[in-house]
Amino acid sequence: MKYIGIDLHSDNSFVAVLDEQDELVYRKRLPNRLEEILQAIERWRGEVSGIAVESTFNWYWLVDGLMEAGYPVHLVNTAAVKQYEGLKYGDDERDAQHLAHLMRLGLLPEGYIYPKARRVWRDLLRKRMQLVQDRSRQIIHLQTMVQRYLGGRISGHQVKCLTPETLAQLGLPEQILPAAQAHLAVLGVLTEQIERLERDVKAAIGSDVEYRRLQTTPGIGTALALTIWLEVGDIGRFASPGEFASYCRCVNSVRLSNGKKKGEGNGKNGNRYLAWAFVEAANFAVRYSQEAKVFYQRKKSKTNGVVAIKAVAHKLARACYYLMRDDVTFDVKRCFA
Repeated sequence: MKYIGIDLHSDNSFVAVLDEQDELVYRKRLPNRLEEILQAIERWRGEVSGIAVESTFNWYWLVDGLMEAGYPVHLVNTAAVKQYEGLKYGDDERDAQHLAHLMRLGLLPEGYIYPKARRVWRDLLRKRMQLVQDRSRQIIHLQTMVQRYLGGRISGHQVKCLTPETLAQLGLPEQILPAAQAHLAVLGVLTEQIERLERDVKAAIGSDVEYRRLQTTPGIGTALALTIWLEVGDIGRFASPGEFASYCRCVNSVRLSNGKKKGEGNGKNGNRYLAWAFVEAANFAVRYSQEAKVFYQRKKSKTNGVVAIKAVAHKLARACYYLMRDDVTFDVKRCFA
């Protein structure tokens, strides 16, 4: 059997092939062209035990192409791959060889290969999230201008309702008004594009019962339900609600010894899009759900607002795990009891 490791870069890939005795039988740097990579490994088609590909930002084309060609592909969780720290020299060849070596030993840390058919819609909602964050920055800039030059406060909702005419009537200095108008114009464009992306995804997904069930959770509307559902993929890949909450970055990252804190772990380990979605949901939940609000206030009295919101997000993440796994609707009493 042959074990293939591919060290993937932006414009090239280093391919290393090991045999059952861990001997290197092939090594070569190839351009990022699928046909050339397939041609290079064709001679071992009937012997390939697996191909390990780094989970870099551009893995889609390579993993999809190899799988469509009939090869068993493993997407490597690069954050969990650690070579011996005493190595004096390392390069792409050794990195690719190390991936193949770990796969041969059965020690390869793997990532989730998200289904190709739904991947494009997940990425479209990720773009929507980026635009929402950009829109929030424009709102904050306008709020700051009003406070700086007029001394008053203006809510986010009031900013969204501004028109060029009402903006001119606020009383901002004539010299700074063009900057405020620029922010308002960008805000309008972003809102238009956000709504267009939402319409496209809704039209493609339809009324799938799985994401509709998530909308029974307080704080989760259509956009957040779609985001959570598409980011999760197969809920069966999580063994427990705690594991899912950890993937959503809703648990503490801390190292303890003898009951004392000795440091922190990898707090960014997990899905940042799910982390954002559940924090957004938590902020809406404490506004519109009395049970969530009581839970939040109880937590806030012991810590602070940020930690309390994260605690609400943790509760919602665990609840959504059961909603997706067991095909049930949200029970507010069980969640915030």
